[in-house]
Amino acid sequence: MKIVIAGGFGVGKTTMVGAVSEIEPLTTDETLTTASLGTDRLEGVSGKTTTTVSMDFGRITLASRKIVLLLFGTPGQERFWFMWDDLALGAIGAVVLADTRRLLDCFAAVEYFELRGIPFVVAVNEFDGAYSYSPEEVRDALELKPDVPVLLCDARDTVSGRQVLLTLLEYAYRLSLSGV
Repeated sequence: MKIVIAGGFGVGKTTMVGAVSEIEPLTTDETLTTASLGTDRLEGVSGKTTTTVSMDFGRITLASRKIVLLLFGTPGQERFWFMWDDLALGAIGAVVLADTRRLLDCFAAVEYFELRGIPFVVAVNEFDGAYSYSPEEVRDALELKPDVPVLLCDARDTVSGRQVLLTLLEYAYRLSLSGV
């Protein structure tokens, strides 16, 4: 089953794929150069030195059910959004990673999955030093439908990332049963 991990630039998509993948993840990170100045917004991610230019790929097997999840992380910058259609093709659902320091950056991903009817959850990556908001506050800020799961997570932590994926699977399954 294919799952897309999306969100704004520097939100932790590559980190999450790497944390949960049972294989060495494929990444397409390239070094940020002066050519991206004025194109990529670095506010809130000033220490970031690389960027995903195509996708990240990982895999996880849920042994108890013999389910294999193929994880596709999207690039976060707007100039690479043209790839999202190919990455989302055939996906059963998506994780929208959010950073409360730059919450506006996840609106595009939320809108993308809403418009295409792809089930998604919002996972707030709790960065060190960032202000902490409750899932309800994030839901209100993003104007999400009441049934869309909003979770707090640490994209660096395998257990936290797997919980996000399990929540997405349960949500997508419930939607499929209801015919939505």
